[in-house]
Parts: sequence; C-alpha cells; structure tokens
Amino acid sequence: MFPIIQRLIVSPKRLLIDNLRIDTQTIDLKKHNELKIMKTKKILSTLLTWLPSVIILVFFIPNALHKVLRPSQLKKIITNNTALIMIGIFLLIASAMFLYKKTMLIGTTFLASYMTLIVCIHMYKGKPYEVAILIVMATIFAAYIRKPQLFHEK
Repeated sequence: MFPIIQRLIVSPKRLLIDNLRIDTQTIDLKKHNELKIMKTKKILSTLLTWLPSVIILVFFIPNALHKVLRPSQLKKIITNNTALIMIGIFLLIASAMFLYKKTMLIGTTFLASYMTLIVCIHMYKGKPYEVAILIVMATIFAAYIRKPQLFHEK
C-alpha cells in the first residue's frame, strides 16, 4: 500500500487512543492552569493581608529607633533620655508582638494605646492630631485584616 493511503486509513482503536491522549493532555493543561491561578490567588491574598501591617510598621519602627538611638536630639514633652529610650524599646517590642500571630492582639493594644496617648498630647498642645487618629485606626484595621477572629465574640 502507498504510504499516504496508509496514513489516511486509521483503525478505530488507534483513533480512540489518539483522542484519549489529546483529552488527557487537555485535562492536564486545565489542571495546571487552575493550580497556577490558585497559587497566584494565594500569593496575592497573603500580600494584601500583610500590606497594611507592613505600612504601619514603616511608621512605628523608625520612630522607635529614633527614640532609642538619638533621644537627646528630640524636642518632646518628655526630655528625659532614659524615658525616651524606654519608650523606643517599648515600641520595638510592641511592633514585634504585632507581627507575631499569637501575640498580635497584645501588640495591637500596645501600639494603639501609645498612639492614643500621642493623640491626647497633640490635642492638649493644640497640634494637628488627625493623622495620629488615622494611625490608630489603621493599626486596628491591619490587625483585623490579618486575624478577624480576634474581633468577634465567641
């Protein structure tokens, strides 16, 4: 038989096997795409969950380091260098607790309490305090996004 005609004549069994191969490859490709989409969703979910916390810590950590490393250069209500260093250490510990999942509620409470005191001081001195209030709200919001179960009654 001629090779061209031989290619055209395909047994039903071979045709079935070829269709199964194509179907199997299609299913594998669909599964692969679904897995890629699921991984991407998981990465985006994690990134969006941690983003507010990172933004909050970008404010608190430099503030704490500035209090610890250069307390004499600050013109604050508290002029005692030791007190400023202690406040800086407190902020660093509270920030670390805010990052760790098991102590996040305590860290959030410490950071929000500190900023609430800052709001009160700004109000007393007649300085603008709106940004400090937003930082308090953002701190609580970031904790809520990371672990909403903490804010619901059991």
